[in-house]
Amino acid sequence: MNALVIVPTYNEHENIPTLVSRLLRHAGVRVLIVDDQSPDGTGAVADALARQHPDRVEVLHRTSRRGFGRSYIDGIRRALAGPAELICQMDADFSHDPDRLPDLIAAAGRADIVIGSRYVAGGAIVNWPARRRLLSRFANLYVRTITRVDARDCTSGYRCWRREALASLPLDRFVSDGYSFLVEMLFVAASQERRIAEVPITYVERREGQSKMSRAVIVESVITPWRLIARGKAARPAAR
Repeated sequence: MNALVIVPTYNEHENIPTLVSRLLRHAGVRVLIVDDQSPDGTGAVADALARQHPDRVEVLHRTSRRGFGRSYIDGIRRALAGPAELICQMDADFSHDPDRLPDLIAAAGRADIVIGSRYVAGGAIVNWPARRRLLSRFANLYVRTITRVDARDCTSGYRCWRREALASLPLDRFVSDGYSFLVEMLFVAASQERRIAEVPITYVERREGQSKMSRAVIVESVITPWRLIARGKAARPAAR
């Protein structure tokens, strides 16, 4: 199927050439790089890749307020303006193995959203200390308990969406910006009764550069599930 991979970038000039090269090994796959005003020259590197592969690589340079969720919203809107039947999400730092992309694409034949999951049989995490593993597992349990979303890995950023499922998300009403944006996407899709599938991946700690995790991102991640539940209750009609 015709698939487009959205890759948000911020200071990823070391990783993006190799990542794009490996993604383009898959037939029918195109790449949209969404650069968030990277000061390290990632945007220029991405432009060079687009010139080398004009039919398969596109670059969106964001000039408005920076943010993970904002980058994805702009990228999704650009993707939906094109012909892609499947639209995928992944990080630029090789924590998501580009060689596993065909597994997610294949699973989209039976689901609306496919998650590359660390927490189903066959999934794994490499190079994380025990505290980070515990935090991640707790975060997923926390999200599942509050939102009732039926997925083992609600916080994974490696995903493949069928076009119609992604197009149905009310992006203009999304309130999350950090990594909790991923939880909000999944929560809204689940509330629409979209079919969710998970395929195992091995998550590897980023190869180059610095993590984008911060205290503000963690705080937002704690608050977001409750915010989503409150918004859902407010949207329901009052009982008569």
